[in-house]
Amino acid sequence: MNTQLQYAINGQITREMIEVAEAENVNSEWLRNEIAHGRVVIPKNVNHCFPARAIGNGLKTKINANIGTSEKHCNFNEEIEKLNVAVKYGADSIMDLSTGGDLHLILHQILKQSPVMVGTVPIYGVATRLLRRGKELNKFDPEELFNEIEFQAEAGVDFMTVHCGITKTSLSFLENDERVCGIVSRGGSILKHWMKFNKAENPLYEQYDRLLDICERHDVTLSLGDGIRPGCGEDASDRGQMAELLVLGELVDRARKRGVQVIVEGPGHMPIDQIEMNMKIMKKACKDAPFYVLGPLTTDSAPGYDHIVGAIGGAIAAIHGADFLCYVTPAEHLCLPDTDDVKQGVMASRIAAQSADVVNNIGGARQRDYEVSKARRDLDWEKIYKNSLDPEIARRRKQESESGEEDHCTMCGNLCAVKTDKIV
Repeated sequence: MNTQLQYAINGQITREMIEVAEAENVNSEWLRNEIAHGRVVIPKNVNHCFPARAIGNGLKTKINANIGTSEKHCNFNEEIEKLNVAVKYGADSIMDLSTGGDLHLILHQILKQSPVMVGTVPIYGVATRLLRRGKELNKFDPEELFNEIEFQAEAGVDFMTVHCGITKTSLSFLENDERVCGIVSRGGSILKHWMKFNKAENPLYEQYDRLLDICERHDVTLSLGDGIRPGCGEDASDRGQMAELLVLGELVDRARKRGVQVIVEGPGHMPIDQIEMNMKIMKKACKDAPFYVLGPLTTDSAPGYDHIVGAIGGAIAAIHGADFLCYVTPAEHLCLPDTDDVKQGVMASRIAAQSADVVNNIGGARQRDYEVSKARRDLDWEKIYKNSLDPEIARRRKQESESGEEDHCTMCGNLCAVKTDKIV
């Protein structure tokens, strides 16, 4: 046995399960049962050493931060700085989406330095090298893609986004239902282009058992990508999105039967009134697999503020079943994020996660809010800082505005309602 799922199905509680149970303050036997049923995963490659964490039902909502170079901006040291900033401000995982520079060297260094789980999108590496050789994207050899997946699994990648749900059938539903934005997934668009040019089925779908073989050997968690996700609110919940989801549900079953851990990726853009419905349909179609969502972004009209837009959608999605939020930064749709964008994206997603966990009464979220509330009543600033999602900014803003050791803030001064209410 190699995978956490296989151990869980056989009734064995692993060291990683014990680590997660302690971190989440849950019973280890309950956790084993959730993993055995596929409702919780522990994305931890057997070749990657770091404190185990889990994603899924009954656990704290987790946050992912995307980093990585591009062909237009390639500074490896800057990406390592982004990794450190993301972890400092509470990211539970990092995805290396690099498309510039020595991709294998960058991945090795990120895996070496990351104290949290690491994810990738293997087709990015294949496409990047293809373009460097002056070839078109429709010319990649499926063997190159599987070789890249094997390389990344051996290197220690914990979870991989693979767009297996883009099939001839799911694309037929997309093409019979006009979209505003078409396909906005990079991996999804590459595979569609390859399939149309070569008049062939998606190799990730056609050779899915081969993909499972690799993942089983290294305990790589599959992140079934939403290659036909809606790229704007107008395209949300359309036939293409739903057709792909049904394929992903089928693939979840096949992964679990092989003992491979699996999560499913959800929509990127979606009006608020459709989020609850989508989360419930997704959970039903994929038999309660952990869901990983980008946002969702609830409006398309706020470039430069999409971290806020994503946090709104993420909070609603997490209340209704999303388990894993991919951060959105202020740079979304505009440019490669810098380190401050990374911080803003992580914090916005953490606020969304905390807000949802309060509603769902998960992971001590309500107790955290209670401690802050009580500390405000007591004018106990140190306790407020201690329980804040970002103690650093709370302390700095308070101290920058005061002239001494006032027990009130400069908003109300001596007209502080808390102080007045305590007057007997």
